[in-house]
Amino acid sequence: MEPICAMGVAARLRSEWDRNEGFGQNHMALKFLGQDFESLRTRCLQSGHLFEDDIFPAQQSSLGFKELGPNSSKTRGVRWMRPTEFCSDPHFIVDGATRTDICQGALGDCWLLAAIACLTLNEPLLRRVVPHGQSFHQQYAGIFHFQFWQFGDWVDVVIDDRLPVRDGKLLFVHSAEGSEFWSALVEKAYAKLNGCYEALSGGSTSEGFEDFTGGVTEMYELKNAPPNLFSIITRAVERGSLMGCSIDITSFFDMEAITFKKLVKGHAYSITGVDEVEYRRSQTKLLRIRNPWGEVEWTGPWSDESKEWREIDASVRSRLHNSQEDGEFWMAFSDFKREFSRLEICNLTADALQSREVKKWNSSLYPGEWRRGSTAGGCRNYPATFWINPQFKIVLKEPDTDNQEGCTFLVALMQKNRRQLRREGKDMETIGFAIYEVENLIFYWAGTDLNLSEKHCKI
Repeated sequence: MEPICAMGVAARLRSEWDRNEGFGQNHMALKFLGQDFESLRTRCLQSGHLFEDDIFPAQQSSLGFKELGPNSSKTRGVRWMRPTEFCSDPHFIVDGATRTDICQGALGDCWLLAAIACLTLNEPLLRRVVPHGQSFHQQYAGIFHFQFWQFGDWVDVVIDDRLPVRDGKLLFVHSAEGSEFWSALVEKAYAKLNGCYEALSGGSTSEGFEDFTGGVTEMYELKNAPPNLFSIITRAVERGSLMGCSIDITSFFDMEAITFKKLVKGHAYSITGVDEVEYRRSQTKLLRIRNPWGEVEWTGPWSDESKEWREIDASVRSRLHNSQEDGEFWMAFSDFKREFSRLEICNLTADALQSREVKKWNSSLYPGEWRRGSTAGGCRNYPATFWINPQFKIVLKEPDTDNQEGCTFLVALMQKNRRQLRREGKDMETIGFAIYEVENLIFYWAGTDLNLSEKHCKI
């Protein structure tokens, strides 16, 4: 056991040294599976051959294993084609990346697409995921690359541009514009990162938020929303934070069921804007929301064709109103709280949600794992063993403001590489943590009901 322990210490030290040198940061992202974009593109340009990715091949195995498996009706007739083969003039991005570039296809990854749609509202964040200098016209070699945050490190994922196509149309995410392909290529890179396209089916928008930003997400149950939630949302929009929302389902038959007013249950939406307008001599709070389908919009008050727009100032109506069937719509904040179940906010910057003042944000990452017989103590239903779960001690030294006691902090758990195991019939584990205050210290235990699970904790 000693050599293994020594190797483990050496690996941790090497990782720490690399991190101090900047490896794993966005500007020095790690090469996923050792593939270097620049050298591969140069080699293809010199040879005159378009890149073909043997690691994520244009084959059935890259699509999926069950619903997108070999005998699935969803994959019947699918061909892998480059945009140059089925589009007369393909472009990587046309007039900037926008929310309408992301329309969902035959894959249940609305959670991911809602996160990507939010990303387009923040150009600096988008450029961290979608690097500059990629084109179908200049130095085109059939190769593209994207960067994602994975458990503490940014990784650079290389792909070829062979995409799943059926009847001349993209099978999965596509742009409403038709000749723009950055969003389809982002989806393919994320599928490669997680093993296949089907591994992306089902998830939480917050997972996408974190993988695109390295931020920390928090969730609000709208039936128990704090009284200042609209102010929290407004400040989040001002900071460029990413936000998603969804409606809970009560049974399997509710999944993607459409309500009387055209909201989709069990479906992830993006929040893309916030405003206040004067309506009938009082201020009305509004939220702008987008359905990743690119269609099916709310039909209640403040929807595209509602009468409310005719009763507000013309200049405000011109600035906000959009009557296109593009999946994006406005709704009153009061209706939002009543119709939706959950709000997710990804905190990106250093300022606390409850304050407009910019504060320094410190983050720490604690890797660890639960092991049967040593550190897997179960949840608090097992008091005899709960204490053996990994424990972390936190000391909060600086209050949020000079004249106020108390410090704001966020704790989040992550599970490593679980989507890659879906092919084996495994999914996300049930994990959690408990926080205890001990005098001026805070302890928290990370626990699971299962015997073995990897986790990361970020504060």
